[in-house]
Amino acid sequence: MYVWLTILAGLAVLPAILKSLFPYFLQDFRYVLNTIRFGIRLTKYKKVKPFYSILDCFLDAVKKHPNKIFIHFEGQAFTYLEVDKQSNKVANALRTYASLKEGDTVALFLGNEPCYAWIWLGLAKLGCPVALLNYNIRAKSLLHCFTCSGAKVLIAAAELRGAVEDVLPVLREQGISVYLLSEQGGAEGISALSDSIQQASDAPLPRSLRDNVGVRSIALYIYTSGTTGLPKAALVTHERVWAASFIQAVSGVGSSDIFYINLPLYHSAGFLIGLAGAIERGITVVLRRKFSASQFWDDCRKYDVTVMQYIGETLRYLCNTPQKENDKQHRVRIAIGNGVRTDIWTEFLQRFGDIAVRELYAATEGNVGFINYTSKVGVVGRVNFLHTRIFPYSLIKFDAEKEEPVRNAEGLCVRAARGETGLLVGKITKHSPFVGYAGNKQQTEKKRLQDVFRKGDLYFNSGDLLRIDHDNFVYFQDRVGDTFRWKGENVATTEVADILTAVDGIEEANVYGVKVPGHEGRIGMAAITLREGEEFDCVNTCGHVANYLPVYAQPRFIRIQSSLEMTGTFKMKKVKLVEEGFDPEVIQDDLYFLDLEQKKYVPLTRQIYDSILAREVKL
Repeated sequence: MYVWLTILAGLAVLPAILKSLFPYFLQDFRYVLNTIRFGIRLTKYKKVKPFYSILDCFLDAVKKHPNKIFIHFEGQAFTYLEVDKQSNKVANALRTYASLKEGDTVALFLGNEPCYAWIWLGLAKLGCPVALLNYNIRAKSLLHCFTCSGAKVLIAAAELRGAVEDVLPVLREQGISVYLLSEQGGAEGISALSDSIQQASDAPLPRSLRDNVGVRSIALYIYTSGTTGLPKAALVTHERVWAASFIQAVSGVGSSDIFYINLPLYHSAGFLIGLAGAIERGITVVLRRKFSASQFWDDCRKYDVTVMQYIGETLRYLCNTPQKENDKQHRVRIAIGNGVRTDIWTEFLQRFGDIAVRELYAATEGNVGFINYTSKVGVVGRVNFLHTRIFPYSLIKFDAEKEEPVRNAEGLCVRAARGETGLLVGKITKHSPFVGYAGNKQQTEKKRLQDVFRKGDLYFNSGDLLRIDHDNFVYFQDRVGDTFRWKGENVATTEVADILTAVDGIEEANVYGVKVPGHEGRIGMAAITLREGEEFDCVNTCGHVANYLPVYAQPRFIRIQSSLEMTGTFKMKKVKLVEEGFDPEVIQDDLYFLDLEQKKYVPLTRQIYDSILAREVKL
């Protein structure tokens, strides 16, 4: 009897001992179990014939709860059954009028609205991959993104008619079918689609129309900025769609939750984690055209939102709103996103209550990711034995000046020490593949890093610097190479440089991102040289970048130099420029600031500089 009492007493204090010695044991254990559970599910979906896709999951949700609201949008509510019927109309209309069939790629050029969901579902019912175009892009970038997907059909929102008409001559030359979601087509070569959809049958389509769609088939093209000067179309397979959809479940989202999507649906966060994740959970989403800090919490209260998405800027904007007595009066319990600073994270929790912030690290095309399933502030995840075996990865030493991995005498990479910042690389295997980019073999190969730890091995180069501390927590440090992130968008420096050098008088441009105190990410800045005898045209330069670049990519600071510093291999040096930033007291070169109200570049004075630091100037 005494022995049993001793054993029971030991078991009673075991949780306390585990928590003392291993404070994150239970959270680690729960995460590992979830990883195993969802891994088994994905393996099952991959093996079953015919392949069980996220579309099939949606159709099962329609059968299970047809009258449950799937989407709330601007006072309207759409049930799972209504969205299903609308997607049938879309599929039947496009099958008839556009002659779409399995394998045909269609590009969507739309903002956030409910039809985004049912057009995508309708195309999925036909077995058609979908390219998700950023509605901010124009001209050369728009044509590039459309063309590299191999799409033969473009479906655009009525309000984007002007952007479509700008590139229409090229689309017509290529024999592209262009449809506008309106009752009137517009210019010759643009057909109206709304009436055709409304008049189409809502009868279900036969499963045989997508019989050849498998787990490794391309489901989506999602665009990510690259170093070629133009966005890259990341190939997203059905397997990747499933993996991303599980992020909600891993974060603790259940079938009764209500998910708030205010991020663009052309992004992997809004589409894969948000929309596809909601389908996997069978839940209700609240969709908003654009994020609004002033209306955010009112929306959450109105719709009883329990899960929100964010990027770093989202939480900062919310913290910058005037404080109210009801700041903590809401039902939001989980926030899923990435890119929030530690100080903003802490302020957000103090002001808006005990919300589980699930900060994550991932890349649309990458083969390794992390998620912070603990309550520790400032981290993107934790190292655990299962994760490293399923998705082998490592941090390697990186030379920031040369912008390349450090290699030893044998030509192999060197592992970063624990606590040291290093470049994240993920081993390319059958279970953690890197599919690459559509129509861009060169950029696909640039992301493949060979001879990392042994001759012949192959790793995905994330282009990101991370750090793992002695408690196994993972921290995001910085982005390297020719991209930076501003306003939640990736900006390709070479693309911006190409636009600048097309301005009369500008000879060369070295574009980079600089930090602004109190803001997430890096804002665009360019060091330029002028052609002999030319002066900087403040008005014309502003007009040119405004015509060709979305606002977040327009360089807000211009630094005029007599020459641009190069490396021994003729690469433009950026490290020193980034460190010097845009302080007029540090920099002796002429500096200019893009004044959006005056629509021109103005000399960057000390007064303007101080106003920016005081957040009196909106960036």
